Amino acid sequence: MSNRYCVIMCGGVGSRFWPFSRTDRPKQFLDFFGTGRSLLQLTVDRISPIVPHENIVLVTNRQYEALIRQQLPEIKPENILLEPARRNTAPCICWAANHIAALDKDAVIITLPSDHLVLKEREFEKAVVEGFEFVAAGNHLLTLGINPTNPNTGYGYIQQGAPVEGWEGIRKVKSFTEKPNHEMAELFLKSGEFFWNSGMFIWSAKSILEAFERHASDIANLFHAPEGTYASGEETVFIDKVFSRAQAISIDYAIMEKADNVYVKTVDLGWSDLGTWHALYEASPHNQEGNVTQNCKVIAENCTDSIFAVAADKIIVAKDLKDYIVADTENALLIYPLADEQKIRQIVTEIKSRFGDTFL
Repeated sequence: MSNRYCVIMCGGVGSRFWPFSRTDRPKQFLDFFGTGRSLLQLTVDRISPIVPHENIVLVTNRQYEALIRQQLPEIKPENILLEPARRNTAPCICWAANHIAALDKDAVIITLPSDHLVLKEREFEKAVVEGFEFVAAGNHLLTLGINPTNPNTGYGYIQQGAPVEGWEGIRKVKSFTEKPNHEMAELFLKSGEFFWNSGMFIWSAKSILEAFERHASDIANLFHAPEGTYASGEETVFIDKVFSRAQAISIDYAIMEKADNVYVKTVDLGWSDLGTWHALYEASPHNQEGNVTQNCKVIAENCTDSIFAVAADKIIVAKDLKDYIVADTENALLIYPLADEQKIRQIVTEIKSRFGDTFL
């Protein structure tokens, strides 16, 4: 296990979960299910049986350092990489890979989002261990693929190719499409050849850094540092100079759609990316009317298929709501159709424009 590493990306703002997810406390730091553990803490709990704590690296925005230290005191301070600016996942992953390669040139790495739900934890552990073995055996970039249940346009889609001899459930990737339109997503679903990209990636430090050199050389060159910089006291000074100059681009666009050594392992993990209120609704227990109550008291008269969430000790009384989000916090109340939840990001932008950051 000594050469196994995990990178957890936990710097996002989670604007689609407004008003629960706020700039100063995004959704990865929230306990959505009343377990006493935030989504970030659950992610660390999930990977801990197969990656030692000293090899777990967190990449987050600098403003969340105190939250990280509060929620995860077991993580060494030097394993918390603090981004001076938000630049999406490719620069984040390039930095983390350079950092880990300086510690262990033979490292194999799983890169995880901090805010996903995985219900089948034993299956997750088995898939990750097999993934580590696969990427250690060759120059492979591996993603975990989820069997799609609907034509979701919020996920990347992976088209499977030929199976890899000797590796059960692993196939060469034929194509990689980032967030298709609805019509294309429906075609993907009907074909049976496509899987959702879970956003969980496994590779060796060497392989992912080589991929950056080949497919995203501008980012790779930016993170080239004098020998001895990474995993030393000079690393923060160097990163502060270069990070904000990096292109804001996802790892999917920068690497995965371009590389020819991408593979997919199909898994059944009880997975949800919990990216939206509807995803939370689907992942939560429903009553006989199809309603979900998130840690709150509700009297719902003739209400169906709705989600109610309150951040304080309040009671919600509602009538004649169907397919609605009702989310109340100290200074914000959202009452909005679940079907239109994709517009919440636009609403957050409008709130910022009209009222500043007070309600964000």
